Amino acid sequence: MTDDTVKLSHGAGGATEETLIQTLFLKVFERRQAMEGIALDALDDGASIRIGNTEIILSTDGHTVDPIFFPGGDLGRLAVCGAVNDTAVMGAEPVAVLDSIIVEEGYPMAKLRRIVESMNEAANEAGVAIIAGDFKVMPKGSLDGMVISTTGVGVLKGPRVLDSQAQPGDKVIVTGTVGDHGIALMSKREGLSFQTTLTSDVAPIHETTAAAQRAGDIHCMKDPTRGGLAMALNDIAAKSRTSIWLDADSIPVKPSVRAASEMLGLDPLEVTCEGKAVIVTSPDTAEAVLSAVKKTRYGADAQIIGEVSEERPGLVLLRTVVGGTRVLRKPLGEPIPRVC
Repeated sequence: MTDDTVKLSHGAGGATEETLIQTLFLKVFERRQAMEGIALDALDDGASIRIGNTEIILSTDGHTVDPIFFPGGDLGRLAVCGAVNDTAVMGAEPVAVLDSIIVEEGYPMAKLRRIVESMNEAANEAGVAIIAGDFKVMPKGSLDGMVISTTGVGVLKGPRVLDSQAQPGDKVIVTGTVGDHGIALMSKREGLSFQTTLTSDVAPIHETTAAAQRAGDIHCMKDPTRGGLAMALNDIAAKSRTSIWLDADSIPVKPSVRAASEMLGLDPLEVTCEGKAVIVTSPDTAEAVLSAVKKTRYGADAQIIGEVSEERPGLVLLRTVVGGTRVLRKPLGEPIPRVC
């Protein structure tokens, strides 16, 4: 394969995709902003438009997960939660989802029904309505089962929460254990078994982000999907022109996820999460935010994992358990293909 062709890494959410976005999409798309909203070149989890005094947050994503049904969820739940979470981490209240479902000819109708019912259950849990959609069928052999794209709609009722707003002295919180989704999928594919069941964390995190906003001064929020915690924090550090210093022993990782990661040769800090958020908050309110997050359904394992500094801007640095420090680099791409 040559550089003149599209590779899997171009859609894997890491540095390779970022280069493609900068050199192709941002070069070609001339109009990047609409109605005084957040523009395309902000490269945040979503964008926005202003209607009168109201700012509407919009996000869109395509979902190609394999397997379609996995421990802890399925493609339908993933698609709805992804749309909800991308609006929630920008500080919005999620209100609606639009979907586009493309299915391969011959796909079992019973499985399609399961996916649609799962989408409905996730929407009900998140308190959003599925207000529009599209359904198409591709000829047998031209698609691997099913692909779902979703667009999330949220209403901003407070200040914008953007990747570029981290400030020196801020504390960094992660709302739960990392690597759960990607490792659960990969273990399923590889047929690995452990004493503790590996389960995806896919969930709507709107309750968690709302609790954080009520409790403190929130500067950034981001869901660590493709490229995991490492990619999310590198994005924040680069856009904020700050550095982020992490304590390795403070980052919550389930023992089963760590064990599976070692067997698979993966770093859980680079693996997709689908029900977690990174929250950057002022130091004065960090403990209050952490306490509020821990009281939510999906925030019990939240931890303060580091802080923001003005030294060495653009880098994420990890203080290791043996006393050293290493740079936690932006991964080239999500190490597990078709994870979300």
